[in-house]
Amino acid sequence: MVMSKIPNTRPGDLSSTKDIFVSAVRFAVSIEGPCLPFGDELRISAQEQIDFMLGEDGDTTIIIADSEVQSAVTMGVYNIIHSFETDLCSLLLDTSLEPEGVYNRIMKRVSDLEWMCNVLPKMDLMKNFVSNWAAISSKILVIIEDRKLDHIMWGLKVKLIEVACKVLEAVGYGSVILPAPCRVQLLKTWFPYVRKMKPLLDSKAVEEIGFPYKMNEDLCQAIEGAIVSLILTLPSNDQADILADWIRSREIGYPDLSEAFEVWCYRTKSAKRRLVESLDGHSDTAVSP
Repeated sequence: MVMSKIPNTRPGDLSSTKDIFVSAVRFAVSIEGPCLPFGDELRISAQEQIDFMLGEDGDTTIIIADSEVQSAVTMGVYNIIHSFETDLCSLLLDTSLEPEGVYNRIMKRVSDLEWMCNVLPKMDLMKNFVSNWAAISSKILVIIEDRKLDHIMWGLKVKLIEVACKVLEAVGYGSVILPAPCRVQLLKTWFPYVRKMKPLLDSKAVEEIGFPYKMNEDLCQAIEGAIVSLILTLPSNDQADILADWIRSREIGYPDLSEAFEVWCYRTKSAKRRLVESLDGHSDTAVSP
């Protein structure tokens, strides 16, 4: 069953628009649970309905500030990320190397994550997603880097990088503001993984003709730009630590942090020059009659 697109409501009918939107959110993120016999079809249709309302319905821009709407979306973010985390953990509990049912369920969750990354910025609610994602990032990588999954599930690994890219962009370009320690932790979690996976995926593409799981040029550029921007938002000492680590393994070649390094050098020299000038000024004042 495909939900028909709801026509624009009358300007005064905001309550109806809100009810439609909240219901769509609950189905889109499976808060209401599976709806037999429609299953995923209803969930996907609800997501399409929300996309339509955010893009075409002027009343939606008014009601997204409503507390009930925000509560439904916040609950939806938690529901999707928690469901993804639970399914991901089950990968290591299953006795078979590649349990198809679990894998397909996880990929459906990842599709939901990608959808949320696209719609939440339109509602100015991306921070909730970023905070939840940052909280489970270390756990995600502990699971996906387990030896059991070393040579399988390449599609999932690329998808995780794509979602992480959305998060890094949101924080790096300032649409989501996090405390400095959270920014440092987010970068130190995903930067090494991206740096490891890029050459690994490239080598797989060389070894296996038609290997479909790659970090394409657009994704590589997006991640590199987001990482550079994020580094430059960090305290100088944290920038120095990350850049020193990058220099030690610079032969990997990706991501290229030369721009961030040059800016850090310039800022450090400028700060040192201002400090020297300030100290000289105090010295002159101290010796003047």
